[in-house]
Amino acid sequence: MRRVVFNQKGGVGKTTMVANLAALSAACGLRTLAIDLDVQGNLSQYLLGNDRPGRNAADFFESTLGFSLQTPPFSSYAVSTRFEGLDVVAADPRLEEMQVKLETKQKVRKLRQALDRLTGYDAVWIDTPPAFNFYSRSALIAADRCLIPFDCDAFSRQALYTLLDNIQELRADHNEALEIEGIIINQYQSRAKLPVRLVAELKAEGRPVLDPPLSSSVKIRESHECQTPLIHMAPSHRVTLEYQQLYDHLAGATS
Repeated sequence: MRRVVFNQKGGVGKTTMVANLAALSAACGLRTLAIDLDVQGNLSQYLLGNDRPGRNAADFFESTLGFSLQTPPFSSYAVSTRFEGLDVVAADPRLEEMQVKLETKQKVRKLRQALDRLTGYDAVWIDTPPAFNFYSRSALIAADRCLIPFDCDAFSRQALYTLLDNIQELRADHNEALEIEGIIINQYQSRAKLPVRLVAELKAEGRPVLDPPLSSSVKIRESHECQTPLIHMAPSHRVTLEYQQLYDHLAGATS
């Protein structure tokens, strides 16, 4: 199963979700690959620390610009993390400079083709940039399911409607099998009126809001600083248990 976590609005927790859900996947015994397509490389740093792998996502996309009868397997761009069962294809600053050329040469389906041939992994999680650009579209075309992080404010709500329109258009043009698996409420504060109202309204509209919402917690920031997913840093913490419940729901839906 290939999942992409996407929202073109920044700061909504995409990277945190990919890192923690992928870590839970690996902890459950699935051979898991995380792919970082955001030039900022936050997922790569989260899972690898300051280690810089020899090959990365930029090398993969660069290889698609030429013609070769013997293309390296996508797994050759992955490196192991210190978390058992979890590998990552890291981002690289070169992704930014090659984007226009990739767009011009219409390479947007290359990631899907590579992942269609991928062996040795049970689950793939893709982190995306906060923009509807070449890399996010490549990820959406390559994925089976899409998860949408949502911060509870009025700006996020309007951005959500735009996002859903963009995804529906991409589905029609490139990937009709792509399923919007659900909206994940992030940084949720159950005692604040606005988040409670917004979530209720989204559900009333028939939007696929997933439970449980993920609470706001300083533990998330500590996880970033330690460069360690919550399941390995604070396995009994409330937010970790929320992630576990969310992952169990997604795993059940997959099976």
